[in-house]
Amino acid sequence: MVVRKPRDLTHTIIGGLRDMITEGKLQPGSRLPPERELARQFGVNRASVRQALKALDVMGIVHQRVGDGTYLTHDASTTLRAPLDFLILVDGITIQELFEARRIVEPELAARAAKRRSDKDMEDLGEALDAMRLSLEADSVDELAEHDLRFHEIIWRASGNRVCHRMFSSLQRIMSRSIQVTSLLRDGGTPLSAHQALYYAIEAGDPLKARQIMTEHLIQGEGTLQKSAVE
Repeated sequence: MVVRKPRDLTHTIIGGLRDMITEGKLQPGSRLPPERELARQFGVNRASVRQALKALDVMGIVHQRVGDGTYLTHDASTTLRAPLDFLILVDGITIQELFEARRIVEPELAARAAKRRSDKDMEDLGEALDAMRLSLEADSVDELAEHDLRFHEIIWRASGNRVCHRMFSSLQRIMSRSIQVTSLLRDGGTPLSAHQALYYAIEAGDPLKARQIMTEHLIQGEGTLQKSAVE
């Protein structure tokens, strides 16, 4: 008999809920069936269902109301991103691992954005850059991180690869945390100048420069985190 690990059981439940949404059996904002019914439907015990629902609650995919039940949040797209979010939450993926993954992917996406970006992409990048500048002047770290993240998302979109753009939505939660951390640890002008340089490289259609700047930007951010850990 194969004994499934708790994490495997939770993945099963997450996948089952995602299928129910895809099939129209559950709608965003609707109440989930009772734990007993979910356990029967997915072939697991109630303890496993309870564990999965707690994880989903932490991720903001469901909302548990004491004495009332468990409800899906209204962000159905978040629910569909659950598997990667779950790995980040439960498997203990570190911010250092995230930066490594970003260094593998983002410089190439920046290079492709320089070749493929549209006028709308450049307009959106400019707006995100202006918003970062205003947040810096207002000394608002949270807003600075928000617009920083938006700037990167536009680059992923401008790369013209829809698979990568969809991947961004899965990574967005942990990327947001890493950007907030680095924004607190380093001089605010540092990320702003890097983003300005990226903007000009993409605007000029220079993939080599865009790749180089993005690589240096990520290495610098990772170095800031490592330095703070030592201190």
